[in-house]
Amino acid sequence: MDHSHMDHGGHMGHDMPGMGGDGPKCNMNMLFTWDTTDLCIVFPSWHISGTGSLIFSLLAVVLLTAGYEAIREISRRYEAYSKGIMEGSRGRNGGVGRSAEQQMKMIKAVLYAVQVFYSFFIMLLFMTYNGWIMLAVAVGAFVGYLMFSQSSSTKSVACH
Repeated sequence: MDHSHMDHGGHMGHDMPGMGGDGPKCNMNMLFTWDTTDLCIVFPSWHISGTGSLIFSLLAVVLLTAGYEAIREISRRYEAYSKGIMEGSRGRNGGVGRSAEQQMKMIKAVLYAVQVFYSFFIMLLFMTYNGWIMLAVAVGAFVGYLMFSQSSSTKSVACH
């Protein structure tokens, strides 16, 4: 079907939020790059506009990624704690009550959901395909593992 004769002139001025207009222009690369010109990280408001904002953003990415390792360690510790409670209560009459067991399961589920959300956010950071951001994610994982991982890793490296 040929649409070349149709008038689309009435569609001018119908900009979507974040799609041009007067705001910052976000450059989205689909190939690996070191270029930070008009780089937006996850949100249009997280816009790299110069060296200062790049350095601040790289530090923020390192801290965010290190924070993920902290959440993983908190989760591992809570799992060990709840396992100890469950095993210790089996020796006693009646053991842990059903509501306490459900509460522990609910806390584990919340911790897991936070980890999944966090890991997908880190994946979005990595998917900027920007080498500087990718390096900051790796540095943050390194720093976070050194700072927070008291026990061995119980999960493989994946989005969640």
